[in-house]
Amino acid sequence: MPIYEYRCPKGHVFEVLQRMDASQPEVCEVCGAGPVERVLHPVAIHFKGTGFYATDYGRGSRRQAKETSSDSGGESGKSESSKESGKTSSDS
Repeated sequence: MPIYEYRCPKGHVFEVLQRMDASQPEVCEVCGAGPVERVLHPVAIHFKGTGFYATDYGRGSRRQAKETSSDSGGESGKSESSKESGKTSSDS
């Protein structure tokens, strides 16, 4: 059976061990004021593995783009300079 935490209008907080389908208490166990409300707490979530950080997204595509641009840029630069040098020697 779960333990539920409740809060009364005066600020008292108390826990009740009860079934999931049981109705919530109507008055505070400490002072008798009502109505009480159930206190909800956030659940801890831990993301593990790759792909959960901003640095992980697109990692492979950036490397491939850099390698492709550096390879094609270097080759095209060499071929253009050899063409230009060929033109100058044949023009002379």
